[in-house]
Amino acid sequence: MGLCLYHPEFGYYFQDRDRTGVAGDYFTSSDLHPIFARLIARQAAEMWEALGRPSQFTWVESGAGRGLFARDFLSWARRALPDFSAALDYVAIEPGPRQRARVHARLAEAGLERSVRLAANLEELEPVTGCFFSNELVDAFPVAVVARAGGRLNEIYVTVEGNELREKLGPLSDPAIASYAARYAPQLEEGCRMEVNLKALQWMRSVAEKLARGFVITIDYGDLAEHLHTPDRPRGTLLAYRGHETSEDFFRAPGECDLTAHVNFSALIDTGKDSGLNFTRFTTQERFLMALGEENEFADLYDPGQSEVEKLQARLKLKRLLFPGGMGSVFKVLIQHRGITAPKLTGLRYTRA
Repeated sequence: MGLCLYHPEFGYYFQDRDRTGVAGDYFTSSDLHPIFARLIARQAAEMWEALGRPSQFTWVESGAGRGLFARDFLSWARRALPDFSAALDYVAIEPGPRQRARVHARLAEAGLERSVRLAANLEELEPVTGCFFSNELVDAFPVAVVARAGGRLNEIYVTVEGNELREKLGPLSDPAIASYAARYAPQLEEGCRMEVNLKALQWMRSVAEKLARGFVITIDYGDLAEHLHTPDRPRGTLLAYRGHETSEDFFRAPGECDLTAHVNFSALIDTGKDSGLNFTRFTTQERFLMALGEENEFADLYDPGQSEVEKLQARLKLKRLLFPGGMGSVFKVLIQHRGITAPKLTGLRYTRA
């Protein structure tokens, strides 16, 4: 999975191609409408206020993709939140050099190229005061897949038979895999499989190391462990995305399709706590965006001079972001914090403790 996604020449995320949107393989919330970034910009400004309005508030977006979120966030903050915008230090992280160039080009089209620092990874940063933000990042980290067979936990490896890639059971490659499975899926049934995302834990530790004071916002599809690793998912959650279709044929087009697995948010919460991050709240995208938008009745949805037809189209896109049976409930929002006591955030208004 790591080779298919991150090989420097043939990896899916390193190729000069559209991954998202109509011409890509899937849609993200940023592809649908700028309201997603605008509402999160309002939450970011509130975080800046909660931290005492520091002269520099660093917003680190990990997995900047096509640069749509950065463009919409920055342009809206400049127009609607000028004091916050003046303090904003925006860092966009994208591992592929071609993708970083595309992010720069998109921002240049909007006259924002000087408002963003581009980086390949978190290691390039010094500890910051601000917020680490990601949207659909953690689901694409390489995972190990394990299955219970003969009463024993085995790892699923990839091998070559003739000209084809095949699965093959073998012993666990890392003791940490066994610890993870025992902690988050102790009742994994015979014949069932699950994903173990050790890379996500490493990433969370790196984020915690780079956050001196502030927040972490992680948005992705997944759930807490007790709702994720269940008998109704005997095959786990690993999927391939290509041309807006999903498949479990992971070996059909290596490097040409996205490979993802649902995020175990329990593991992110626990690893964050172990690394010095406090748990703020966990909620759905629907509740998060509704809480942020209701104060001005989603007036941020419209641009000046839009026709009634354009406004209707915007409302339909907003509905898709919020729809309880789709993106609104499938996508979850995890917020963590450090260096501030019991922060009260508007986006968490409808979240149960």
